Amino acid sequence: MSTETLKKEILRGGQFLVKETKCEDVFTLEDLSEEQKMMRESTKEFVDRELWAHWERFEQKDYAFTEETMRKAGELGLLSVAVPESYGGMGMGFVSTMLVCDYISGATGSFSTAFGAHTGIGTMPITLYGTEEQKQKYVPKLASGEWFGAYCLTEPGAGSDANSGKTKAVLSEDGKHYNISGQKMWISNAGFCSVFIVFARIEDDKNITGFIVENDASNGISLGDEEKKLGIHSSSTRQVFFSETKVPVENMLSERGSGFKIAMNALNVGRIKLAAACLDAQRRIVDEATKYANERIQFKTPIMNFGAIKAKIADMTTNVYVDESASYRAAKNIEDRIAMRLADGNTHQEAELKGVEEYAIECSILKVAVSEHVQQTTDEGVQIFGGMGFSADTPMESAWRDARIARIYEGTNEINRMLAVGMLVKKAMKGHVDLLGPATAVGEELMGIPSFDTPDFSELFAEEKDLLKRVKKVFLMVAGSAVQKFGAKLEEHQQLMMAASDILIQAYLAESAILRTEKNAKRFGEKAQDTQIAMSKLYLYRATEIVIQKGKEAIVSFTEGDEQRMMLMGLKRFTKYTNNPNVIALRIQIADKVAADNGYTFD
Repeated sequence: MSTETLKKEILRGGQFLVKETKCEDVFTLEDLSEEQKMMRESTKEFVDRELWAHWERFEQKDYAFTEETMRKAGELGLLSVAVPESYGGMGMGFVSTMLVCDYISGATGSFSTAFGAHTGIGTMPITLYGTEEQKQKYVPKLASGEWFGAYCLTEPGAGSDANSGKTKAVLSEDGKHYNISGQKMWISNAGFCSVFIVFARIEDDKNITGFIVENDASNGISLGDEEKKLGIHSSSTRQVFFSETKVPVENMLSERGSGFKIAMNALNVGRIKLAAACLDAQRRIVDEATKYANERIQFKTPIMNFGAIKAKIADMTTNVYVDESASYRAAKNIEDRIAMRLADGNTHQEAELKGVEEYAIECSILKVAVSEHVQQTTDEGVQIFGGMGFSADTPMESAWRDARIARIYEGTNEINRMLAVGMLVKKAMKGHVDLLGPATAVGEELMGIPSFDTPDFSELFAEEKDLLKRVKKVFLMVAGSAVQKFGAKLEEHQQLMMAASDILIQAYLAESAILRTEKNAKRFGEKAQDTQIAMSKLYLYRATEIVIQKGKEAIVSFTEGDEQRMMLMGLKRFTKYTNNPNVIALRIQIADKVAADNGYTFD
């Protein structure tokens, strides 16, 4: 694909809101290459053999077992997928790295956290910000699993406010090394890592600085006890204390004061990878819940035959399908943007960083949506299992506990909600996304007389796509009016931003599922996509209900009088179905297919 073609086809981050995306332009799991399918199968085989078969060990705080399985993953090359070939890695594209992260993370949150902390924030800062000497020295060992990485950012007084850390780095008199002193907490892989990415402040710098620090107890490094946690029991999580730890000046990562930038960019990648890490967990929960519901007899019939259970299975399955659709759509956008930058002469580092940064809005959207869906899915899994779901003898209980952390790390969901809207507004101000024009048009539409023509909805998804366009108008109406009213002070109105963000999130997810299904219906036939069509319609209905709720909440909270009445009428107009879907029939259709397949079969 030529650079010119790429530039024409790829929407910029956030533009999905104001520009139409054709179904042919989205990537889906059905588009995987043969090589990627083989990679997926080998990853699933490793997980089934080494992790899922021994899930109880991860619940027994067997940290040594986590380290052992990480080494096995390294031997198979699974830790090196994102690492360039020149540093001992496979050098695979962004979609392939998402794929491995997805399917390696489904068995246990303990391993998933160790894997993500090592391959992402433990290794990636060196590959993207390190000097050639730093990369040659550290990355091959990290890629092979000979060494493991950890990331020391959070402090007792600096969690979400990452740049407020107190850890100090003082240059020695001879100028050859820095002495680092401070305390870090919640450090994943601390108990068995070989190298830390440490953030500290030099003198009174405005921003923190990153350092590569080898784990050597004789160099003023000590660890706290393993944290007692709700979930991810066998993920080593400890405090790390630095006391006059000597770090050679050549181990500074990037430039002085660039630590905050490194941390934020690492989080962008971490957010979409976290979404991927919540996908296979949901698939496995659907599988286990379905098998149980098919086998569990109550009142002389399998509980799968009950409508209440069908509703749960249908909603759980729909969540996974939609989450897959949105996650891989964004992953391919990032991969294509990286390819475009490489073709323009950017270095690997520049292309990766700018490629991911371009879709920071989508990364935040996915982090929020998929982490909340995995919690809902595990919760319903426990409910379907009933009393056995509450028992530690089944994996549902541990899955529910493990899922809870996903809404906290890589930036809390509250922060990511506000980031998504805040970044979109900033992009609009820079001219990267035209929000003003469409928002003004929506305002004019509200003042006009609505059309009473009956549209032609004979084509697949014609009505749904029409509704999606109008759902996006709700966001433009609410956010546009809020920006006009509060300007730069919008960030002070957090509840309003979070309501707007929920509308944005639902628009992206619902559209992603519809486009995936439309694309596959065109190439495989509508009959072959019957259940996927039902899931896409069901999710849009659920999404629209959220949009109505959050839209009303926002409108009544910052408007009054005629403006409020006009916007509430607009909300009603923009979220109205011409033909309401039969929600119960859709759920039954989805659940019956899953029951017949005895699990999730849409990936």
